[in-house]
Amino acid sequence: MKFFISFLLIGFFLFSKGADTDTLTIQSRALRGATKCVVITPDSYKSDAQKQFPVVYLLHGYSGDYSNWVRKVPEIKGYADKYQVILVCPDGKNSYYLNNADKSQPQFEDYISAELPEYIDGHYRTIKKKELRAITGLSMGGHGALMAAFRHQDIFGAAGSMSGALDLVSRRFRKEITDAIGDSTVEKVAPFSVVHLAAEENLSLPMIIDCGVDDPLLPGNRELHKILTDRKIAHDYIERDGTHSWDFWRNSIEYHLLFFRKWFDKNLSES
Repeated sequence: MKFFISFLLIGFFLFSKGADTDTLTIQSRALRGATKCVVITPDSYKSDAQKQFPVVYLLHGYSGDYSNWVRKVPEIKGYADKYQVILVCPDGKNSYYLNNADKSQPQFEDYISAELPEYIDGHYRTIKKKELRAITGLSMGGHGALMAAFRHQDIFGAAGSMSGALDLVSRRFRKEITDAIGDSTVEKVAPFSVVHLAAEENLSLPMIIDCGVDDPLLPGNRELHKILTDRKIAHDYIERDGTHSWDFWRNSIEYHLLFFRKWFDKNLSES
């Protein structure tokens, strides 16, 4: 009997360890209504009630949603444990994480760069400093992550992009941008395009950018790399075998989390 009870207790502790996944419904002012968000907390979040954690925001791509990362890459729960970070996966619809030109419509940049970090900091034990807050994403989300970080360096201290759609002025995205912001003229789109921002903004944040050599979005990534290199702005840039697919992003995400964790550790050691 004692053995049986001990076995049950051991089993309980074994299976109760690991990251927790919360699916939130947030009433958003910026989005004019309710929106979903997945938050993954590492194993030590529940075992150490005093501990605070860095946060990494993970953005999905076009036609995706808030659940993509946990459904397509379930191992990210293990990465939350391994790198001891809180992961936040918001819903960006097909917005490119841009504000709509019609102010009565959803304002996704405002949500991602202001309202959501404020909400997460208010409801989870985060380290409320930009030096311990990073953002990355895939495809449309790669654009959203770099745009938000470039335009809001007071909020995000580091950023990444996986197979990012980084040149919004390209005709490739004309219909999508019209739908997202209600205006596709170069004058309105260019200020939000990552390659334009990289050429104009004063950038001083760690970046990791990667793209597959067979990805149709590779030219925009190479253009960003050239702009940053010409401006002598430090960044990690990686091209490797792969195309625009979850196989590539499933491999990329751990590189990004390792990159951010090293940066977090550097800041924690200096504080």
